[in-house]
Amino acid sequence: MQPTELFALALVCAATGFLLLAGLLTARLAAARRSARTLAQALDERALHSAVAANARGVHGSTAAHASPHGAHPAGAASAFRAASAASGPHARGASNAAGVAGAPGMKSFLERCADAGIRWLDTSVGRQVVAEEDRRLLEQCGFVDARARGLFLIARVAGAIVLPLVAGALGHAHVEGPRYVLVVIVAFVCGVMAPKVVLRRRAAARRGAVVDELPMLVDLLRLLQGVGLSLDQSLQVMVNDFRGVLPVLSSELDIAQRQFAAGRTREQSLSRLASSFENEDLRAVVRLLIQVDRHGGAVQEPLKQFGDRLRETRRAMLRERIGRMAVKMTGVMILTLLPALMIVTAGPGVLSVSHSLKAMHR
Repeated sequence: MQPTELFALALVCAATGFLLLAGLLTARLAAARRSARTLAQALDERALHSAVAANARGVHGSTAAHASPHGAHPAGAASAFRAASAASGPHARGASNAAGVAGAPGMKSFLERCADAGIRWLDTSVGRQVVAEEDRRLLEQCGFVDARARGLFLIARVAGAIVLPLVAGALGHAHVEGPRYVLVVIVAFVCGVMAPKVVLRRRAAARRGAVVDELPMLVDLLRLLQGVGLSLDQSLQVMVNDFRGVLPVLSSELDIAQRQFAAGRTREQSLSRLASSFENEDLRAVVRLLIQVDRHGGAVQEPLKQFGDRLRETRRAMLRERIGRMAVKMTGVMILTLLPALMIVTAGPGVLSVSHSLKAMHR
């Protein structure tokens, strides 16, 4: 390479480093501003509640002083409530407006607006085509179970389908012409539509692998907690609260199931999504066991122990299979890397001596 090219490459690397540093500083400043806005909003809400409570106590005290000895009338209580509301109304409106103004700007509000727009389009024919059943299943496997996540996914696919062809067309207009230009735009459109789905597939695959790794630990913890006398609901709540670092995926899924159970669903309905989302037969068996325990009761320590032993044996077999495949793959790597060096070390002196002898004979 020429010195000018090396200098240009060094400048590009330095500019990239400065851009990364500027991006990190910008992210830290944005996080600090969000924290300041959140703290200010919390302080405003606390001051608002304190003012409302103080006004309500003052008005109720005055009405109680003027009430008859036989007790306060409903009309007096209603007038007290109206007076407290009127006294705290301007403060409440001012605090709520200030909180709205403080929380409106930023990425969070933008994402909220995008999610609302996507939710409105989900039930249309276009929305059902863009976010199909497979995409909804992938979102559930990634832990996104609400309509807001589906709306954001729809907006991401539509934005990618619009923005990426425009960028590719603007960049390739000066370099590509004719049919190639149309091909570049079509490829950019396909990439913009499929990029969010590819990201979801990678995340879903990672979470499915994490479920396979976490399932033996889940069974052992459940057997331990059931053995010390906790109920099923208490055991699940302990795993959600105290073992989130050990079971990051399954604890979040159990947290969703617990919230659905607290909202009024049955145990079978709340755990059905966990059983069907990850396409894991062992997880389905654990869920069926939990449903039977919740429905009929009984001791489950011994079945859980046997199930945990079977899971560990299955995992050992899977690891042995991976090691066998890795050994086969390493054979090719060793042939390409170690065999040439071995040939040079072992046969190199003999080849050199033969070549020197042949040269001496020709002389």
